[in-house]
Amino acid sequence: MILIQEDFLHYLWKHKYFTINKLQATNNESIIIYGSGEHNLDSGPDFFNAKIKIGDQLWVGNVEIHVKSSDWYVHQHEKDENYDSVILHVVWENDIEVYNKNSIPIPTLELHSLVPKDLIKQYKALFSKRINWINCEKFIGSIDEFILNNWIEVLFFERLQQKSELILQLLKESKNDWESVLFKLLAKNFGLKVNGDSFFTLANSIDFKIIRKEQSKLINLEALFFGQSGFLDKEFENAYFEELKSEYRYLQSKYSLEPIFNGQIKFFRLRPNNFPTIRLAQLSMLYFTHQNLFSKIINCKNLDEVYSLFDTKTSVFWEDHYNFNSISKKRSKSLTKPFVDLLIMNTIIPLKFIYFKHIGKLNEESILSLAKQIKPEKNNIINKFEDILSKNTGVKHKINNAFESQGYLHLKTSYCNKNLCLQCAIGNTILKNKQKLIIDDYL
Repeated sequence: MILIQEDFLHYLWKHKYFTINKLQATNNESIIIYGSGEHNLDSGPDFFNAKIKIGDQLWVGNVEIHVKSSDWYVHQHEKDENYDSVILHVVWENDIEVYNKNSIPIPTLELHSLVPKDLIKQYKALFSKRINWINCEKFIGSIDEFILNNWIEVLFFERLQQKSELILQLLKESKNDWESVLFKLLAKNFGLKVNGDSFFTLANSIDFKIIRKEQSKLINLEALFFGQSGFLDKEFENAYFEELKSEYRYLQSKYSLEPIFNGQIKFFRLRPNNFPTIRLAQLSMLYFTHQNLFSKIINCKNLDEVYSLFDTKTSVFWEDHYNFNSISKKRSKSLTKPFVDLLIMNTIIPLKFIYFKHIGKLNEESILSLAKQIKPEKNNIINKFEDILSKNTGVKHKINNAFESQGYLHLKTSYCNKNLCLQCAIGNTILKNKQKLIIDDYL
């Protein structure tokens, strides 16, 4: 049988999901809750600035919550001055009296007899077993579509804010050089999951001022990218390779550059079109074709303009090569729309979000509109959500665009995987649902 967890007690206190009439502390003093306080997710007491009348005295202070009152000493709060301002100790079970630093008992409210049994059963139905893939797998179909859609929108912007953390860090490091930040983000995403970190390190090894100076010549950009990546350390008998190597030696001397990799960039299990050589050649062509790329992206009014901007290929050599030492069938190696869609979701939309927020002109609807025009990612997480929602509702459910798929990805990775059902609108709705849930299978 599942044990009550502290986050459930936070949930109960925050929403007052317990009998609040004629409350009494364990010392029989009356308790009236005027305000439960602000939920603190960092270190320190669990709720700040609660407003509570205990006995005849009105208090404004902090509330600490534990499963057992003895946890106060287990966590050594008696030694931490941050807990001196606790006015009420809320516990599931009062197994020991707790004292403040002045040896005065801290008023304690015991919850276990105050919480409706149906709510506890619903909580156990969610958490008593890891039900297949997500906790609410049997219940999610009962969630009103309006609630679900609104929650997905919240999750989309949460995920966007999460991606924005790296952008803010890069802006700080570059002293708000948006073009430089764009280059680093694009490089990272050109590397995909396999080489993303390596490509990001590569981009950080080249001051963007060098890119600005050298981007008028394609061979110079290619020499920079392939040279810094360590691809020019070997020997191959072709004119193009020798030209790259010669140009890189000159640039290396001019800018005091050092190659940063030795076999760390991977080809293994990549399709030829995703080989790092091809992606570096495409990135070179993109920056050769477009100066002030960030400004052009910001000025794009619709998705077609973005696609047009990224309609780029490789230099002639790479049309019949995937690496430096073997010839392949000749074909143009343009950036595909699915690949550009990944760039839009992982680079362009987060960058637009932060930029327009920075200048005070953020239009969330325009961000949503752009994401809704992009096809959804296809992976195991998205496929599983579609399957679960279809089985629950009896109607085939389709995740239609990148806005929805990004929301569901964030739901799985940031809530479901961490058992944060009590912080999720879906979990909250299930617990608040007055209809009796079918719990026989779980209890």
